[in-house]
Parts: sequence; structure tokens; C-alpha cells
Amino acid sequence: MHIAAKPSLFSAATIAEFALAIGAFAIGTGEFAAMGFLPDVANGWQVTVPEAGRIISAYALGVVVGAPLIAVVGARLSRRVLLLILMGVFALGNLASAMSPSFPSLVILRFVTALPHGAYFGVAALVAAGMAGPDGRARAIGRVMLGLTVATLAGTPLATWAGQMLGWRVAFAVVGVLGLTTVALVAVCVPRDRPQPGASPLRELGALREVQVWLTLAIGATGFGGMFAVFSYITPTLVNVSHIPESAVPFVLSVFGAGMIAGNIFGPKLADRALLPTIAGLLAWNVLVLVLFTVAVRQPVTAVAVVFLIGTGFAVVPTLQTRLMDVGKDAQTLAAALNHSAFNIANALGAWLGGVSIAAGYGWASTGWVGALLGLVGSAVFVVSLLLDRKGINASGS
Repeated sequence: MHIAAKPSLFSAATIAEFALAIGAFAIGTGEFAAMGFLPDVANGWQVTVPEAGRIISAYALGVVVGAPLIAVVGARLSRRVLLLILMGVFALGNLASAMSPSFPSLVILRFVTALPHGAYFGVAALVAAGMAGPDGRARAIGRVMLGLTVATLAGTPLATWAGQMLGWRVAFAVVGVLGLTTVALVAVCVPRDRPQPGASPLRELGALREVQVWLTLAIGATGFGGMFAVFSYITPTLVNVSHIPESAVPFVLSVFGAGMIAGNIFGPKLADRALLPTIAGLLAWNVLVLVLFTVAVRQPVTAVAVVFLIGTGFAVVPTLQTRLMDVGKDAQTLAAALNHSAFNIANALGAWLGGVSIAAGYGWASTGWVGALLGLVGSAVFVVSLLLDRKGINASGS
């Protein structure tokens, strides 16, 4: 699906990337906004907030399960058709969530709604990269991911407000409409294609035999976990350590979103010039910033600045996505889709370890040290990956 190496403002590639980015915006909004109106869900069903948190856990589990499952099952479909199915399921899942008749049914629907999440991002990345050509792959993936980062800055706060003011059902319905809009845009803007020659579920499963695929996923699951170790507890940390008023926390969160956008723009530019050095540099940058967080968070002004810097660490997402496309060989769909399973593992791992540190009495700011340690683990895995690359280790590890 190659069209042009440098798409112009109104080229077919740019228009297709915009359509795919709207889907990323819808998914990002739906995933993160639910955290904001969780108390409203709890009140609506007369359950506790921790019990209501099952809809978050169910969604995360759906992402992890759905990414490999759909990539394998949909192997013989064209990528455009697969995108339409994935976003259709996501849209209908959110609309059904808005009409759920009971809390258990809502939990099940959130799991089903999440199934297309990872596969959508993986397939969308492959489509965008294919249209951009070899010299602009990472930037094309970054432009699609821009929808996800903009969701943290604008979509999530708006959907959270809608959930709090108009009811959580309205918020899910809005996300569902965004999903249907994406279906229409993909149908019109993404060029028709044919299934990949020789594509089959068995060939996609071949990605699991690639040592470098597992190592790259491990880099994401650990090296990116540091951001979640900090972000999961950012509100109480800002209030109790930085002494920032709780009413100002949404502003700081928008600064975090701005950092994600900045990282998503500049990281892929560097990756298109030198992918592996960029990954190494971003992993080191994340460790440095997370260590800085433990000190900078103690003053309001420096806390806001370091939150922005932590957000820039999102640049590792499109760069690792590009790396997976390389090491996945003939099983690119599964390899690319698994990237987002790895990041959901990073989310769970970072949040858990950050909570352990806080519960052990090391303080809110200790999440920065937890994050830095996770970043070092990710860096160590990357070094192992490079060493195996240089030794010419093949898929079977021999």
C-alpha cells in the first residue's frame, strides 16, 4: 500500500492517516475517560469504587487477550477490512456499554469493547507505514498515534466532564459515535487493499518464534512501566508532595498530555534517521527524567515541568512499534498488535510496583525511583537484544 515517501498536506496518505488517528483518538478517549467518571459508575450501580474498578481491569484484560487473538484470526483479511471490523466492534461495544442493563453486563461489555484495541493500533500502524515508505515509517506511525496523545489532552477531559455532568452512559455513547465516525472515515479514506500474500494464522503465529519479538515486547513492558508507576499516583503526589491544589491537577494533567504530544512528534523523526540509537536514547531519557521527578516534584513549578518531561517519554511507543515491524518479519500484524498488549502489562506492572513502594512507607515521590528501576530493566533488555542482533541469533535462538 505504498503511495508516497513524503505525503503532502492533502495526499491520500495524509488523509488516511487522519482517519486512522481519529480511531486512535476514540480508543484513547474511551480507555482513559472511564477512570475519570469511575465514582459515577459506582454510584449508578450502588457498588464501591474498587468494585467499579472492575470495568477498568476488564478493559485492560481485553486489550491483552484481543491483540494476539484478532491478529491471528484476521490474518487472511485485507488490512482495510480488518480495520473496519475492529472499529465497528469498538463502536458497538461502547454503545452497548451505554445501554447495559446491569453492572456484571457492563464489565463483560468493557472486556468485549477492548478486544479490538491492540489489533487496531497494530494494523493502523502497518497501513500508515506502508503508505509512507521506508524513510518515513516512524513518523507515519507517530501521526496515527497523535490521536491517542491528543485524547489525553482534550478527549479524555471532555468525556470525563460529560460522564460527571450528563452521566457515564452519555460518555460511553459519545465514544461509540466517535467509533462509528472512524468506520465511515476509514471506509472512505483508506485505500482498498488485498490480503497479504501467503497470509495465514499459522504464519502470524510464527512471530512468537522470533526471539527479537519477545525481547522488544519485554522492553515495552518494563521500560515504559516507569511512566505508569508515576502517573497512576500523580494526583495524590501533586497534592501531598508538591502542595498543588487539587483543583489545579487537571491543568497539570493537560501539561502531561502536551508532553506526550511533543514526544510523539519528535521521537519518530529521530527514529526514521536512526531507529536503534533513538530507542536507546529514549530509554535513557526516561530513566533520567524519572530520577529527576523524585526531587523536582517537591516544588510546584518544577513539578509541573517534570510532569511535561515524563510525558515526552511516550515517544518510545511509535519507535518500538517500528522495531516490531522489523523483527516480526512475515508476521507483522501479530507483532505490531502485541505492542499494545505489552504497554498494558507496563501499565499494570508500573501501577502495582508504585503502590507497593508507597504502601511500604517510602512516600509518594518514591514512584520515581520505581519507574527509574523499571527503565533500567528495559534498557538492559535492549542491550541483550542488540548483542543478539550482532551475533546473528535467528528466530529459534540458535
